[in-house]
Amino acid sequence: MPSNRAAYQPAPKAPALEARDAPYKPADADKLVIRNHAVAINPIDWLIQTKGDIMFTHLNYPFVLGFDVAGEVVEVGRDVKRFKVGDRVVGYARGTEPKINDPAEGGFQLYTVLRPQLTSHLPDNVSYEAASVIPLGLATAAAGLFENTALALDLPSVPAKPSNGKTILIWGGSTSVGVNAIQLAAAAGYEVFTTASPKNHKYLESLGASQVFDYRSPTVVADMVKAMKGKTAAGALSIGQGAAEKLMAILDKSNGNKFVALATFPLPQKEPQSLVFFRTAVFFVSWIISYKVKGMFKGIKSSLFNAGIISNSEVGRAVFVDYLPNALAAGTFTPAPKAEVVGEGLEYIQEALNIQKKGVSASKIVVRLK
Repeated sequence: MPSNRAAYQPAPKAPALEARDAPYKPADADKLVIRNHAVAINPIDWLIQTKGDIMFTHLNYPFVLGFDVAGEVVEVGRDVKRFKVGDRVVGYARGTEPKINDPAEGGFQLYTVLRPQLTSHLPDNVSYEAASVIPLGLATAAAGLFENTALALDLPSVPAKPSNGKTILIWGGSTSVGVNAIQLAAAAGYEVFTTASPKNHKYLESLGASQVFDYRSPTVVADMVKAMKGKTAAGALSIGQGAAEKLMAILDKSNGNKFVALATFPLPQKEPQSLVFFRTAVFFVSWIISYKVKGMFKGIKSSLFNAGIISNSEVGRAVFVDYLPNALAAGTFTPAPKAEVVGEGLEYIQEALNIQKKGVSASKIVVRLK
């Protein structure tokens, strides 16, 4: 049996991960195990670390965090037919999901247990480092775009579907979710209008965005309203604080599907210094009620969503099983955002979390694993 090591989050709000020996869990009949060669960092990783007392309170510490992994299959359960030992793959690790709650399925370790429906084959010309940036961003984008409780758009295909004449608004195009949403929506036949700082406009256009607007511009809402004249909205995907209000204003002046899928949970601009959980909860509930009421008067619906809803849905299979492997092989999907490798080894993951926390633009922090 292989010797495993992991970078553990030792306790809620513990300031540093601990790299040490970890159990190796063999593959159940319906799962597979991979040897990780690269892992990527997401904001949720350090948010759980710093706010473990109010986020993911179901976790049993010490726990192995991490959602984005890429590596080589080392073990396959007897009921798994799509994969074999030696396959190069990228996968969405779901260890933190309440119904799973298993550190063996966390990403920050040498060997991770994955679920086949959330794992994709990698062609030889896509490196593990490049691929590791995909899973959580892709899963979140897919949930917002395609789940019936969100925008319920048509699914993507290879080659891309012809234009259906509808335009999707994506606020936050250069984020990890945004760059994946742009590509998925374009592959599903939608015109994409998105926002980013000017330095990232060409990059987002290369991923399939039709028009990119400067989110800092004082006229950005008016500019997007003007661009939507004569077009049919497919709805809007809201990424980032403050995006939802702007998208409501744009959809209010547009024709088509008046629905905002909310990828970002509203949080106070300044963290409360006392009664943190209570005050955060009050802010969250009051914001949701206010947004819903405003939307009701404007005829605009909305819903919060998270990536986890695709775990056992047809959307997860459609994206990770049917679309992504074929799109990577055909070269019609670009691993995005760009991988920024900051070190090698489990010991570098805490440093990677700290770097990500300071902020990145159109890139994702990645750690190679020996």
